[in-house]
Amino acid sequence: MSGMVLGLFENYWQVSILRSVGVLAAVLLPAGTFVYVFLFKMVSFMQSRLGPMEAGPFGSMQLLAEVGKFIQKEDIVPEQADRKLFKAAPYLVVGTVLLVYLAVPFGPDMWFANLEGGVFYILAVSSISSLGVLLAGWSSANKYALIGGLRAAGQLIAYELPMVLAVVGVVIQAGTMNLSGIVAAQANGEIFGFSGIGNPYFITQFVALGIFLIAVQAELGQTPFDMPIAESELVTGYITEYSGLRFLLFFIGEFASAGAFAAVAATLFMGGWAVPTAWADLDSNWFNLIGPLLMLTKMMLIGGLIFFVRFTFPRFREDQLQKLAWTVLIPIALVNILATTILKVAF
Repeated sequence: MSGMVLGLFENYWQVSILRSVGVLAAVLLPAGTFVYVFLFKMVSFMQSRLGPMEAGPFGSMQLLAEVGKFIQKEDIVPEQADRKLFKAAPYLVVGTVLLVYLAVPFGPDMWFANLEGGVFYILAVSSISSLGVLLAGWSSANKYALIGGLRAAGQLIAYELPMVLAVVGVVIQAGTMNLSGIVAAQANGEIFGFSGIGNPYFITQFVALGIFLIAVQAELGQTPFDMPIAESELVTGYITEYSGLRFLLFFIGEFASAGAFAAVAATLFMGGWAVPTAWADLDSNWFNLIGPLLMLTKMMLIGGLIFFVRFTFPRFREDQLQKLAWTVLIPIALVNILATTILKVAF
């Protein structure tokens, strides 16, 4: 959060309200953009159709229509369900996304919490969503939901380790776990003495980026890693018994999580809100305005890749999914860490 803006709000409750509104905007705006651009339009283009066209210009208000429809639907709780856990699960999933955004910087002063261990914090809180998914499956009193929840928990645990190991290479190269520090390291860096493009880590850490994006695809439960919600096998998996607002929360959580992981990937591998210092003075207050737009642009690039994979590849079998994580991604990530460490010491 901008220090200049916070200076106008001295009271704790005023700052807290401002931060809460900022986090909600950071979560909902990218999520809505992802739904319209990728779910409604990109997949329609890939399948040679128009997609939603009636609600608003070019279907731009379709998302609001969908939200209104789900809010009006009855909120049903199965008779045998654990009511408290059943109702709490979707809020836990969405709350996890809010926590992830707290540590992501959007400008030189545009951050909500400038944590020294920001990378560790993000990796820690992002794993909380697996508890929400497992609670949703177990509390529904539905065998399909339970199988989906167990699949999701096993998948999330398997792919969190490759994600963590992929990020370690970035931390070693940047020399810090602070996300603002990682952005600055890329903006101020050089590649073989050339500083014209800085040192974006998607060049030097391309292996880690590939592993990170594969792990993100699995964490989101999207094709080819959509075993937890495999419609042909499990109806809709752990969200089978949900309706109305709670189903909407899971829907929002899926796309908000895609936006959150895209923001993290953009920060770690594409320089976040910044441009190379050879292009502009990053201390300028203009970057408190331009930075969020640059970040959103990079998030859209990563999000486009995530959803392109979702709409292109077929579903893995469960054994193939686990084998990829434990026998392929983890060894490659460990080799990348070793190579990064050697090169860091040597140069």
